[in-house]
Amino acid sequence: MSVGRSKKARTGSGTPTGPPRGEFLATARRLLELVGLQRPFVLMLVLGLASITLNVAGPLLLGRATDLIVAMATAPRPSGSGPGQGGAGLAPVAVVLSLALGVYGLSGLCWVLQGRQATKAIQRSAYRLRSDAEAKLARLPLAYFDTHRRGEVLSRITHDIDNIVQTLQQTLSQLTNSVLLILGLVVVMLRLSPLLAVIALTVVPAAMAATALLGRRAQPRLTEQWNAMGRLNAHVEEMYASHTLVKAFDQGERSAAVFREHNEAVFRSAYQAQLFSGSSQPVMTFVNNLGHVVVAVVGCLRVISGTMSIGDVQAFIQYARQLSGPLTQVTSLAGVVQSGVVSAGRVFELLDAVEETPDAVERGHVVGRGLIRFESVGFRYEPKSPLIEDFSLTVEPGRTIAVVGPTGAGKTTLVNLLLRFYDVTGGRITLNGVDLRELQRATLRRHIGAVLQDTWLFEGSIADNIGYGREGATREQIELAARSAHADHFIRTLPDGYDTVLDGENAGISAGESQLITIARAFLADPAILVLDEATSAVDTRTELLVRRAMARLSEGRTCFVIAHRLSTVRDADAILVLRNGSIVEQGRHPELLAAGGAYARLYRAQFAQPGADLPR
Repeated sequence: MSVGRSKKARTGSGTPTGPPRGEFLATARRLLELVGLQRPFVLMLVLGLASITLNVAGPLLLGRATDLIVAMATAPRPSGSGPGQGGAGLAPVAVVLSLALGVYGLSGLCWVLQGRQATKAIQRSAYRLRSDAEAKLARLPLAYFDTHRRGEVLSRITHDIDNIVQTLQQTLSQLTNSVLLILGLVVVMLRLSPLLAVIALTVVPAAMAATALLGRRAQPRLTEQWNAMGRLNAHVEEMYASHTLVKAFDQGERSAAVFREHNEAVFRSAYQAQLFSGSSQPVMTFVNNLGHVVVAVVGCLRVISGTMSIGDVQAFIQYARQLSGPLTQVTSLAGVVQSGVVSAGRVFELLDAVEETPDAVERGHVVGRGLIRFESVGFRYEPKSPLIEDFSLTVEPGRTIAVVGPTGAGKTTLVNLLLRFYDVTGGRITLNGVDLRELQRATLRRHIGAVLQDTWLFEGSIADNIGYGREGATREQIELAARSAHADHFIRTLPDGYDTVLDGENAGISAGESQLITIARAFLADPAILVLDEATSAVDTRTELLVRRAMARLSEGRTCFVIAHRLSTVRDADAILVLRNGSIVEQGRHPELLAAGGAYARLYRAQFAQPGADLPR
């Protein structure tokens, strides 16, 4: 049996490079499909089509009104005509103008309603993304969090999703309307004058080619911008979580230097990305203006030749100018779209991450109290690096087994395997004869109460934190568990007792008191198996004695695994296992192992600085 390390080292930030260029369109399509699944999206398209149709009809009506006015001005007046007849001649013009006014007003109303539907579609998509991300975190294996910094993961769920929402809010209805408007304008322009339409549309390929070139230059820089932002957020989160350590070692300036480095990376990438993406709009505007000059000249020649009316030329020029608007808008939004798609790629990468091995159909049924067997167990974090090989151990119900050894011996790895944070890669672990892999993880963990090295308390009352161990626990049960863990006394000394609200930093209670609350939570769960991984590492000597007495009382009828570096906490264990490189090099009770003078005795003497102490070998 051998173990290289007991824990997997964290490997960098786990920051990905974002979606490769070849996947950019696929990511954009996936994002559009997500939005398109929302019912308001269909209504948004219908309202957008109605708004564009009405908007396109407006210049035709205005052109018709112009032709009527020109016809009236150039028509010969019969002798004896009076003012009344002139007023009657203006009636058709008034009707056309009133109709145009109504068309533009109805178009605006459709546009407002379309914006409301777009907002609904976007916010529902964001709601689904956040829900999917939260559910995904619950399904991810522990290995994922071992290789990805918390700040980086949080950045995807918060900043990247917010960026997606902002991108969709700025572009969805605008781009939809722009595309529909471009199609409508092209159809009407071809109807009015194919020659002028060809001239007006000739500039489009050149403008779009320039925009595409600038977009390709901007995309990798946008990817780097959001990756750099993820690294910056990870650093800020890490420094905030360990601010006490930073101050204790006077590393504030060093932390600030790292922050400046990440901040500078965000600045450089964002500046370069916006430089390229922001250049597309002025390029498009310049090319369009050239096209307008040519259209105006050719249109005047057509009027002079009598092949077009002034009203048709007026309408066409309006359409040409309208066409430049959506084209310019499309190009100006290209950088925003690219930024949103990059963020979408980062979020989709999280949602597509490999999940825990799905629970099989539960074939086993746990009967009895805590018989644990490790049968020729093998485990490795990396396929080419075996950590545990051929490890066997039997723990009878009701016995307390202490696992000790130097750092890296494999103690915490055994806990992770028992809780199925990881699955064994060889052999099997059984609970009362049932392979753990034949149990649902929820079923298995209902039989195990764990107090791990990291003290975790959520924002809420102390009673809520203890009650987390059993759904529907009564106040009496919560207080009984606290008394059993010797936490009741200090809780009642707090201003609000069990109703004292803890914030994110657990202000007002010490680290040892926080640990006692987590122990009370495990006791309330009333599990068949207790796993205490360095559970007393943060308590003082007096509290440690109280906890040991409570553990002795509450361990009756339960199987207990005690992982400890402080050997004073394992003296009363039924058996002590000494691990080294995944092997059980010694086992027995405290007096026996101490008398044997082996690895345990060396650990004990080194820890308590007895004469003749030497380092463990």
